[in-house]
Amino acid sequence: MESIVSDEERACAEMRWLSIAAAIASISVVGIAIGLGVPLLSVILETRGYSATTIGANTAVAGIASIVAAPFAIPLAARFGVVWTMLAMIVAGGIAFVGFYAAPAFWMWFPLRAILHFALTVLFILSEFWISSSAPPHRRGLVLGLYATVLSLGFAFGPWLFAQVGSSGFLPFGIAFALVMLAAVPVLAAYRESPSIRSKGESNTGLARYIFLVPMATAAVLVFGAVETGGFALFPVYGARIGYSEADAALLLTAVGLGNVLLQIPLGLLSDRMPDRRYLLAVCAAVGLAGMIALPFTAGHWPLSAAILFAWGGVVAGLYTIGLAHLGSRLSGRDLASANAAFVFCYGVGMLLGPQFIGIGMDLFGPDGFAWSICLFFGSYLVLAVFRLSSSGRA
Repeated sequence: MESIVSDEERACAEMRWLSIAAAIASISVVGIAIGLGVPLLSVILETRGYSATTIGANTAVAGIASIVAAPFAIPLAARFGVVWTMLAMIVAGGIAFVGFYAAPAFWMWFPLRAILHFALTVLFILSEFWISSSAPPHRRGLVLGLYATVLSLGFAFGPWLFAQVGSSGFLPFGIAFALVMLAAVPVLAAYRESPSIRSKGESNTGLARYIFLVPMATAAVLVFGAVETGGFALFPVYGARIGYSEADAALLLTAVGLGNVLLQIPLGLLSDRMPDRRYLLAVCAAVGLAGMIALPFTAGHWPLSAAILFAWGGVVAGLYTIGLAHLGSRLSGRDLASANAAFVFCYGVGMLLGPQFIGIGMDLFGPDGFAWSICLFFGSYLVLAVFRLSSSGRA
């Protein structure tokens, strides 16, 4: 295949720090806005008296919008350019945040949520493509680990910022708008170094091809999307059912988040030293499986549970970081951009599957169904890993 990166091309690759810094800075500022905006919207709906089901339905629009947006990201960037497409999505996202404040009727929040997350999905796809294409193969894991760390810090800072400004008045919406618009600054600063979507041998092959072209990467992010979204959504319920207080359960989720922040750079560095990142993806899934097998047996032992979830959260998040690096090591040009779109599409599918599957597991098997359901995701991935690693395929 023409787009597979040769060893010579890899050896000639250079680190483009301005491009990397611009893309990371841009999407991380957006991450702060998301961390502020998501709880802000839920709290406002709660105070207005809407049911949890209604709030959940409005929130679910985010996952649907992400799935819908993914196939459009690359055609838009190919037609209008990466920078102009990103700037258009930044403006659309900023306006959507203000729209939530101005909308007189609740039904308007559904198209606004769709616009917001359509724009954010395109931004994530193009930012990750920009980062991957700007990093040489022997440093791609480090760069993507740095990206994941900074993005995680942005997501963590957003809720803290929300706690400071509250949900009253225009101020929180104004801050979210300003943060999103601020993301345009680094994009404009590095516009001359933005990657081209067009490539030699360019084709308009559909997104489905790229889902199966590098299956260990796309399956990894689907599993991560499922266990991250489903786990964070239902862990407070699980914690309450096994006797933890709301505060103790929240602190356990904090342990997961800390592991995510602190372990991505070490995992990225480790992946750069491995000739085949698929083996490290399999190890991450195996750790995820082992952690969930152990979880029911540590119920009631908070320090031990916290230690397990710290390590579990950091290593499992490596499915995203290392999966993204694996894509970059296999593809280039428009194929890499399209594979990034497929990657984010699969994450969106995981976002929809995880909460439903884990919730059904808990209804059928009680609190332990939380861990057993997550185990099935990791176990299925390990079956795929064994099959791929034992075959002659290189994806």
